[in-house]
Amino acid sequence: MAEATPPRGKMRFRRNAASFPGNLHLVLVLRPTSFLQRTFTDIGFRFSQEDFILKLPVVMLSSVSDLLTYIDDEQLTPELGGTLQYCHSEWIIFRNAIENFALTVKDMAQMLQSFGTELAETELPDDIPAIEEILAIRAERYHLLKKDITAVTKEGKILLTNLEVPDAEDAVSSRLENNQQICGDWQTINKLLTQVHDMEIAFDGFWEKHQLKMEQYLQLWKFEQDFQELVSEAELLLNQQAELADVTGNIAQVKQKIKKLENLDENSQDLLAKAQFVILHGHRLAASHHYALDLICQRCNELRYLSDILVNEIKTKRIQLSRTFKMHKILQQAHQCCDEGECLLANQEINKFQSKKDAQKALQDIENFLEMALPFINYDPETLQYEFDVILSPELKVQMQTIQLKLENIRSIFENQQAGFRNLTDKHVRPIPFVVPASDSLVRSREPFFSPKQGRKTWRQNRSNIKIEVVHDCQEKRSSAQSSSLDNDNSLDILKNHVLNELVQTEKVYVRELFAVLLGYREEMDNPEMFDLIPPLLRNKKDVLFGNMAEIYEFHNNIFTSSLENCVVAPERVGPCFLERKDDFQMYAKYCQNKPRSEAIWKKYSECAFFQECQRKLKHRLGLDSYLLKPVQRITKYQLLLKELLKYSKDCEGSVQLKEALDMILDLLKSVNDSMHQIAINGYIGNLNELGKMITQGAFSVWIGHKKGATKMKDFARFKPMQRHLFLYEKAIVFCKRRVESREGSDRYPSYSFKHCLKMDEVGITEYVKGDNRKFEIWYAGKEEVYIVQASNVDVKMTWLKEIRNILLKQQELMTVKKQEQHNQLTEQNLSSQQNDEGPCRRWLSYFNEATLLNGK
Repeated sequence: MAEATPPRGKMRFRRNAASFPGNLHLVLVLRPTSFLQRTFTDIGFRFSQEDFILKLPVVMLSSVSDLLTYIDDEQLTPELGGTLQYCHSEWIIFRNAIENFALTVKDMAQMLQSFGTELAETELPDDIPAIEEILAIRAERYHLLKKDITAVTKEGKILLTNLEVPDAEDAVSSRLENNQQICGDWQTINKLLTQVHDMEIAFDGFWEKHQLKMEQYLQLWKFEQDFQELVSEAELLLNQQAELADVTGNIAQVKQKIKKLENLDENSQDLLAKAQFVILHGHRLAASHHYALDLICQRCNELRYLSDILVNEIKTKRIQLSRTFKMHKILQQAHQCCDEGECLLANQEINKFQSKKDAQKALQDIENFLEMALPFINYDPETLQYEFDVILSPELKVQMQTIQLKLENIRSIFENQQAGFRNLTDKHVRPIPFVVPASDSLVRSREPFFSPKQGRKTWRQNRSNIKIEVVHDCQEKRSSAQSSSLDNDNSLDILKNHVLNELVQTEKVYVRELFAVLLGYREEMDNPEMFDLIPPLLRNKKDVLFGNMAEIYEFHNNIFTSSLENCVVAPERVGPCFLERKDDFQMYAKYCQNKPRSEAIWKKYSECAFFQECQRKLKHRLGLDSYLLKPVQRITKYQLLLKELLKYSKDCEGSVQLKEALDMILDLLKSVNDSMHQIAINGYIGNLNELGKMITQGAFSVWIGHKKGATKMKDFARFKPMQRHLFLYEKAIVFCKRRVESREGSDRYPSYSFKHCLKMDEVGITEYVKGDNRKFEIWYAGKEEVYIVQASNVDVKMTWLKEIRNILLKQQELMTVKKQEQHNQLTEQNLSSQQNDEGPCRRWLSYFNEATLLNGK
């Protein structure tokens, strides 16, 4: 690189050499034209050349034209004899503009990054007005930043318009440095504009996600606020109805409580309407894929639960108060009966019954009274309590007994009076005068008597006389009891039919969903038109992705659904419908065991175009993974519906088979759950199925001890227990360690590392370990190895001990049978004397082994 410049001194060379961006290879010095200046330059340059930093070759030129021998004229400006059109001031202005634009872009990127960091790290407030305020502030800042981005983009486009972008061919053919410089500047600005555009796209995407999350956060807070308000209102209403729990008191107080309860019922209807609106809002949030889906569903379930409790409590309280009010009415009528009896006795004066006709009339009045008072006389507190289903207070019982005894005294007096009047009508003899006793003297000690077969009447009184209306006789009372029982049965039948219809209808929906998945996804994987949308590695994974869903669909569509539909007219057939197909339901175990592999494939390819296109064609709102979960959800739904059906079918035909069907589904669920754990065991050498049926499994804390032989040093130092997952099989206990994995779904599908295995034919147990009632011992090979096992609670411990004892007892029975067979063979081969000697010994050993095995001692 050469430099052409007039000599201006040693400092100018040094400054140029230090600031020049490239390496200097040659220095061209243009000598002045005047003699004095030329002489001065030569002398100065000769003395300063040795001090020149670069120690480069220097060529002294006498004139401007000499430059053309070293530098092309296209590289020199006109004042140096060249043709390069260059304005240094314009270049500086434009260069400053480019550099300022680059700094602006850099500042903009930093501002966007700072804003994003602020959004991500700022703690959100916990009240709705503050959330709305911060949303508005952030939205305003977002729009301001968008305006800044627009201004920066506009500035860059203005810079581009000020540049003449050369054509590609012209740029190649032209050797002008000016065009090359312009092309470089254009590329720089265009690159910066591209960066601005990319930043804007990324910023918009980030803001869109952030805005969605913030809106969902605000929606969640509003939903939570509505939920808490409804819970508070529901708890207030429940507390208010709880204040009405005391159903005792007089008739006016009970009537007042009924009025309060009606007001509570009206308020509860408003609350239930609000709860339904909030639940509907929650469903909408869940349908929009809200990030707090689980919490929203939980809140909706809590609202339904609270609503049901409130409705049931008010309904129960209304029934109790209504029956209590009815009981008070009966007591009031009985009291009126006492008053009327006393009044009737007082009005039957002797001088009024001198004639036979008067005596007959008085006798008829007495007979009418005794007939109508009989139901009240024969009521007792226990009968009323049973009939009205309320707990009578001691005061009410005393009141009832008092009224009953008064009525009984009046009845006794009337019977004596009745006998006197009969004698009067028959023999025309004056009756013996009776003195009507005072109210208090009517009460005498007498055991109440009640015959449920006798009728019940109610009293109705107007101003002139007492009208007694017969409500029920003996036959009607029995019919009433039968009617009440029939109404109860009808209510249970309605509920049972409702559950049965839900079972059938959801079964049909389930079959349709399986058909849609198999036709819309599984079959489409064989469609040539969709072949290009399927990733190559997915094309042969159809059987793993869908498992045996086709087999499940065929079973339900061809067999099970029609069988359930036949149960609508014969509910007692539901239990046998499940039991007869017990083996068919084992296909669900196979499906569930394949589920982890299926989910792994879905997780890997869920975003591929094939699944999205299938979902679009089917118009499904949820992805394939939701429908792949349907069989698991359905087998769980069966046990819920069978439980409900059994609740409304007690003591009905087919209830025993229904209970067996429920147990069958529960056993299937347990078997599926256990098998999901079993397939997660890694490192076991052999086939786990050879260990027999898995009985149970669970997590325990385990300490290892050695009762015989040398103890390892690490066992002395092991104060903390090992966390082990134990699997109990018919033939062995398997110890595993649960792997701690951070991958998604590790909680649903755990993984276990096999540690060791204990064969059940060499295992013994000690049920109680000193210091903790949750611990028990499993010892092995004559107590050479002892495993102290601590369960999470006593119930888990007792369950495991029960199952282990059952296995050991079965093994002991098998050993006894085997020894008996061997003994029989020895009997045929050995002498009788040998049999007599060995038989007791064998029995004693058998009993000793059995006791040792069971007691662990």
